Amino acid sequence: MRVAFPLRSLAPHRIQPPRRGLSAVASAVEAPTTNLSHRPNQPSAFALRDAASAVKPRNDWSKEEVAEIYNTPLMRLTFAAGTLHRRFHNPSSIQMCTLMNIKTGGCSEDCFYCAQSSRYSTGLKATKMVTVDSVLAAARTAKENGSTRFCMGAAWRDMRGRKTNLRNVKEMVNGVRAMGMEVCVTLGMIDREQADELKKAGLTAYNHNVDTSREFYPSVITTRSYDERLETLKHVRDAGLNVCSGGILGLGEKPNDRIGLIHTVSTLPSHPESFPVNTLVPIKGTPLGDNPPVTFDVTLRTIATARLVLPHTIIRLAAGRTTLSEEQQMLCFLAGANAVFTGEKMLTTACNGWEEDGEMFERWGLVPMKSFERAELREMEVGV
Repeated sequence: MRVAFPLRSLAPHRIQPPRRGLSAVASAVEAPTTNLSHRPNQPSAFALRDAASAVKPRNDWSKEEVAEIYNTPLMRLTFAAGTLHRRFHNPSSIQMCTLMNIKTGGCSEDCFYCAQSSRYSTGLKATKMVTVDSVLAAARTAKENGSTRFCMGAAWRDMRGRKTNLRNVKEMVNGVRAMGMEVCVTLGMIDREQADELKKAGLTAYNHNVDTSREFYPSVITTRSYDERLETLKHVRDAGLNVCSGGILGLGEKPNDRIGLIHTVSTLPSHPESFPVNTLVPIKGTPLGDNPPVTFDVTLRTIATARLVLPHTIIRLAAGRTTLSEEQQMLCFLAGANAVFTGEKMLTTACNGWEEDGEMFERWGLVPMKSFERAELREMEVGV
């Protein structure tokens, strides 16, 4: 079913420098210095104040600053993030992304959360890569239903020795891009030459999540190092592709690991173009199949912190969104999230559907972000 969205004019949002004097947001995040000695467990709010007054991204965040922001009382944190969000983004514009699994299962990696690992008995059957025609048909359906970014994922460790597969992926990329859509792929580790080939084919972005903090990472993956993930991101950046890199909540990590995740991406040479926030969907048969779900405040706090230290980045509600109520999703949008995965399915888990999202957008006055809207606005913004 094709979803009809309301047509609204989306005026470009330029970055506006903070007003002189004590603005509403500055008042909300200003440190109550006279009372700090009586509240030793409260953050000083100086890092929050600096983040909330930003007019351009910075890449020199300390882990202590990110922790200070993350540990801010949630209502104050959410308000500051939402206010900053409106300086860098149109708050009514939500990017609709559709993700298709183009090669299912049989992966040699041991990611403890993943149903597609060949090491676990999850009932998932490994398949060969789908045809180019089937991908283009799925992309057309996604576009007809309002999605403006089409993403493709393959269950591989890397692209070594996959020349035929890479050729097919490039044909898929070229065909989706010809439809006027943004196009992203996640194919495991790639080298610079492969990244260059994908760029030439018309690829918009490459997804490669760092998943969690450097310290906690070995607790969930042993077959690929943290530095190997960062090396792939470097190849993607050097090829001139947009980086899409985020994490997963609910792996058994502690708050410091969520802080470490955000610190990692905020100190990359350039911030990722998009930051997916996934919450674990436990899959029976995987080592994390019985993990309890994270509480909503963890999701909201992570999104708000990411918005404050990654002001220009698109923050995407990814896996696990089906567990959020409509009101919880709206709180996430207010705190700075501005993209969702929508459609028939994600890689191996459930996804909110186009019709459901269309009705939700209509109720709350939201509109789908246009293809390449953020890239066009970035060129217009001052000081970025």
